[in-house]
Amino acid sequence: MEPSPTSPVNWDLAASTAARLCAAGPRFTRHQAEREADGLRRAADESVDHVHRITQLDAARDLRDSEVLVVDRPTWTQANVQAFSTLLGPAFDYVQSIRPEEYAKATSGLGTVATAVEAGAVLAFLSSKVLGQYEPFCALPGPDGTSPGPEGGRLLLVAPNIAEVRVELNVDPEDFRLWVCLHEQTHRVQFAAAPWLREHLQSTIMALVSGMFDKVDTLPERLSARFRALIQGPAADPKSVEQGEGSAELGTDEHPASMGLLELIQDPEDKKRLSQLNAVMSLLEGHANVVMDAVDASVVPTVKTIRQRFDHRTSHRSSLDRWIRRFMGMDAKMRQYRDGQRFVKRVVREIGMDGFNVVWESADHLPSEHELHHPEEWIARVRSTD
Repeated sequence: MEPSPTSPVNWDLAASTAARLCAAGPRFTRHQAEREADGLRRAADESVDHVHRITQLDAARDLRDSEVLVVDRPTWTQANVQAFSTLLGPAFDYVQSIRPEEYAKATSGLGTVATAVEAGAVLAFLSSKVLGQYEPFCALPGPDGTSPGPEGGRLLLVAPNIAEVRVELNVDPEDFRLWVCLHEQTHRVQFAAAPWLREHLQSTIMALVSGMFDKVDTLPERLSARFRALIQGPAADPKSVEQGEGSAELGTDEHPASMGLLELIQDPEDKKRLSQLNAVMSLLEGHANVVMDAVDASVVPTVKTIRQRFDHRTSHRSSLDRWIRRFMGMDAKMRQYRDGQRFVKRVVREIGMDGFNVVWESADHLPSEHELHHPEEWIARVRSTD
């Protein structure tokens, strides 16, 4: 990957840093690795029919614009560096065209190196946590075999992580692979059902990145405030500690300590954009969780055991792991799963899956963050447009 001389991120350095810092995964013999990969490919194929049945989205019948890849940790980091470069490239070009002076300052000196090292370190940490990921921003090759097509994406299944968690939970291998793939394949189907969604997300992110460059000069002060919030936690509000709303070192969902790094460089207009983005991501993650939870023992025989043990594992992380997750905003990701899942379940209960599926018809049908917590208002709005 050739780094742009004016990019705020040295992508090659980010990729090499991530690869160097990746934790070693479980050791596989060649035979074991092939068996894991084959098992995941079978589970990925099998899960599509179940996703189609549960979601009632005909897009599941034709997923030729995307592909499934079984990868290891370093390959996952490389794929994400490529994805970030592809996603942010147009945004950086746009910012450079409208704010050339600010952009030049942000891309000079050691700033690009520091950003690359930070990005690589984050991806290295995540590489041992992620089980699977649908990446919509890296199109498959076009008809000529070289240039990217107008649409497409790829589903990444991180074999060592799936195997490691499966062994830790001591659950059936085939059942666990299928359970994981149900969630990840749902994301693939979502983008097939809403081909406009990829461009919608990219334009939202472009506007968000553009806004960030207005606040570069205040970043050190905001970063200091961020560390103070992390150290203090909810100590400033003793009532929250007494009521059990989190631990003193980690903060609570309402406390600044639970905010992600993006909160450091947001003004009110940026927060509106972030709210829109958060609502969409919550919808996508919640919908995938609903699909995952819709299967019973007839599909995944040991699903009850898998759910119980997986939930128990998630609630018993080390203090260091939880601190890092909060610093990076990963607990916000978990709230996306919960908030989106409640929204989807409520809407489906009220108006059925067909009624919910209008959400994939256009960006106008996407819920706002407010509607995400008030599903009845979304239902009333989309019904009024029929």
